[in-house]
Order: sequence, then structure tokens, then C-alpha cells
Amino acid sequence: MQLAAQVYVYGYPFVYNLHEIDGFVNNIASLPFSAAYNQFGYARELLGPETEFVSPNNDTLYVLGACDVREGPLVLHVPDTGGRYYVLQFVDAWTNNFAYIGRRATGTSEGEFVLAADGWPGEAPAGTRLVSAPTGIFMIVGRVQVDGQADLPAVHALQDGFTITPLSVRDGGPAPATPGVPGPDPRVREELQWWERLRAALISFPPPSADAWFVEHAARLGATAVESQYVNPDPALAEALVAGAAAGQQKIEELMQGAGQDAINGWNSAMHGFDYNLDHLGLGTLDSPDWKIHDRAEAYATRAAAARGGLWGNHGYEATYAMAWTDADGDPLDGGQNRYELRLSPPPPVEAFWSLTMYDASDFYLVANAIDRYSIGDRTAGLVTDDGGSVTIYIRRDAPDPGKQSNWLPTPDGRFRPLMRMYQPRAEILNGEYILPAITKAR
Repeated sequence: MQLAAQVYVYGYPFVYNLHEIDGFVNNIASLPFSAAYNQFGYARELLGPETEFVSPNNDTLYVLGACDVREGPLVLHVPDTGGRYYVLQFVDAWTNNFAYIGRRATGTSEGEFVLAADGWPGEAPAGTRLVSAPTGIFMIVGRVQVDGQADLPAVHALQDGFTITPLSVRDGGPAPATPGVPGPDPRVREELQWWERLRAALISFPPPSADAWFVEHAARLGATAVESQYVNPDPALAEALVAGAAAGQQKIEELMQGAGQDAINGWNSAMHGFDYNLDHLGLGTLDSPDWKIHDRAEAYATRAAAARGGLWGNHGYEATYAMAWTDADGDPLDGGQNRYELRLSPPPPVEAFWSLTMYDASDFYLVANAIDRYSIGDRTAGLVTDDGGSVTIYIRRDAPDPGKQSNWLPTPDGRFRPLMRMYQPRAEILNGEYILPAITKAR
């Protein structure tokens, strides 16, 4: 069981990520839009509580593309956004962020990029830049800044400027095949389906050579076999796999919530929560010891916790996240028990923008409320600041006094976990000089 639990923790982000990619392509994911491989799908509205996706943001419109470059490279076109913040984040099958294109990384001018599998023998056309992918399937997670509902038409026009075209099509030939995510054997019973999905995917997307130990461990559990051993499994193996998956899931939950033990003022910073990519850092990334978790065991654990709590999160230098589980007294945040305040004096120092988003504490979904406000930040219409620029946010289930409602972030009637996002954080955030204050109970 211990071996199975170890393999589960390592493989969890991989299986979960490919499941979401496959769901996105086949329009069965929790997201309200989809697209075929090697095409972009565009979220035309800001996401709300009806979207059952882990910790979605409510600040940007998504531009998502599932890419399969095993049969040939792609050409990515990005529009001139006129200085508007956007980022295209490249996430491989194992959830490693391996490249960035956008305001911080490459600027906001129009441009073209060739996306190819690592080791592609071809040559990128003149005027393009090459992005090499460590796995044949990867996700482009794009976010384009939105400044309220009135800004949506302008953002829609920009979204349409993000396009993907197979290089072969641009050269007048046919589009390459897109094999997609390998499917599991449907004869495998439900309690072993996770292991079956791992087995099917490992054949196509092995981990980096530095993690050969994982392949060896997975092989001992039947997870590298070409023909599934889980259709009619040995009873002892099946028992170990089921128990190992349960223990692994419990370990991931502990890792995710245990990270709060290092919290400052109740905030657990995820600044280094996505630093687990050690093997392939490309365009727009910072290949620096400051942005790597050098202990591989710790990196694997961090990767699993990150996938569970916020799939497709950015490196901290692109956007820094901080989540709160407790208030200034160390008590769990609970909208059914208390009313709270957060005084930002000063607000977070950023080059782009900041926001505080409300999620429930069980699934990390956005929280339905009477005023349809799911986040609040420096772009919120009518946000009240004092003469020095400080902001007080009223965090509570019921409406505050009329004079405070512009700064009200509604909570659920129960436990919640707010998340602060700081896009293009300045040095004061990255070096730890700026510290978020505690959320306090309203007296």
C-alpha cells in the first residue's frame, strides 16, 4: 500500500491534468467552453459559481488551447494588446509550467511563435520564435485582463486575435493528426479507473529521465503494461491499489492544508507553490535557483498539492497567490459564524493588478451571492479608498451598511477560503518585504 500511495501522489497531477484536457476537448469538462485540439476556446464571460473548476479567477477572460504536437508543430499568433495585461502559460502533461508569452515575458506587441515537440528537427520560419514542449500534449492557459462588464467587447476582439494554425496548413498542406489523450480500457472497474488512466497515459507521456524511479515503481503495480492488468486484477494487487489511492489522496489533502503551517498573518503564500518544474524551463520562464524546489521529493508533493488546490497556477513571478484559512485569532474563516474585515494599508504593490476572490473551503468553487460579486480588487467599480490609498474590504455573508457596500466581498454561510492574486508582483512582494495583513473579526 505504501508504494501505491507514493505512486498516487506523484501521478495525481498527471492523471488529473490529462482528464481536464480531455474533458475540455470533448466538451465534458467543468468549464463552460471547449475547443478541439490545436484550436483556442474562448471564455466570453467572466466565470461564476456555476463553473465547477478548482479556484477559477474572476479577473480575466480565459483563452485555452489543448495542443497535440506529436505529428507536427503549430504556429501561434498573438495580437497587439496595447499594453493590456495578458499571459499565455504553457503547461505540460505533468502540470509543469515550461514557457510564458505575455506582458511580462515577451511584451504586448503582435507576434508569432512556433510550438513544437522537444527535439523537433525542423527550423522555425523567419520572424517567429520557437517554444519547445517537453510532452507531446500540453495546455495553453491564457488570461486577458478585464476591467468590468463594459470592457468585454474590447477583450472579445483581442481574444479573437489569439489563433493556432498547424505549420503544415500554413504551408499549404493537410493538418496533422491529433491522437489526443489515450483512453482507459472500459472493462476496468470504477475503483481501479484512476490506475487505468495512469497506465494508459504513461505509455505516451513518460516522466523526465531523472524520475526513472517512478516508472520502476509504477511497473511493479502494473501501471506501465501495454495490455491492462486491471481488467481481471490479482485480488491482492487490487486491494493494495485501492488502499494506496485512498492513502495518497489523504496525503495530498494534508499537504495542501498543512502548507498553512507556514502562514504569516493567516495567509499561506503560494509564491513558490509552482516551482516544481526542474527539467524544462523555456521562453519566458526564470531558470534560476530562486524559482526551483531542488529537493525532488518536496517538488512532487508540492506539485500534487498545487493541482488539488489550484490547477494551472502560474509561477510566482508571473502572478503571486496567497490563500487564507484562518483569521487574526487563528480561528477558521466561517461566514456563518463571523463577519470580517481586511484592511490593506497599502494595497499590494503590482505592475498589473490585484484581486481578492472568494471560494468555499470544500471544493474551492466561486460562491453564489445576491450581488453577483465573486472578487474585489483595484479595478472594482466604486471601490472606496482613504486619503492615503488604503482599502478596507468587508468580508461577510450579509450586506454591510450602505456606505460600505462598494467594498463588500460576500461569503458563504460556512467555511471559506479567500485567495489574493497579485499579477506581475513588484520586488517588494517577491522579496517578502510586503506582507498581507490578517483578516480580522469585525467588532
